[in-house]
Amino acid sequence: MVGRFCAMGLFATGLMAWSGSAIPADDKPPEHRNDHYASCAKACADCMRACESCARHCADLVATGHKEHLHTMGICVDCGDFCAAAAKIAARRGSMASLICESCAKACDTCGSACARYTDDHHMMECAKECRDCAKACRDMVQESARTGG
Repeated sequence: MVGRFCAMGLFATGLMAWSGSAIPADDKPPEHRNDHYASCAKACADCMRACESCARHCADLVATGHKEHLHTMGICVDCGDFCAAAAKIAARRGSMASLICESCAKACDTCGSACARYTDDHHMMECAKECRDCAKACRDMVQESARTGG
């Protein structure tokens, strides 16, 4: 019985290897042709994590008396939510990916500018960088999606 399962497993492995090599490189399934969705989803997820971390950092600063960080904390939380939604929709190549990514890029512009004001704070500068990267990836995805029709 065990031998039969091993033989079936080897057959299935061989079949998958053969079928994978039989597909021409330019005949990739649609989900592999549009890497701009995957790049955008990754940038958005990275930015979401940076914004969440920066919001926590701002909360710690507010707790120690730096009340000027309260506004930035709120912007980071909001931006993180935009990024989370954009990451999920872009990852599944949703029909509203361009809409959320346009909004995400604008949220990232706002958050990145707010965090970039604190040039002496490495944590906030890292958030600003992730926001710039995400905004670019979102705009690239929207542009490429419009160019290719999806």
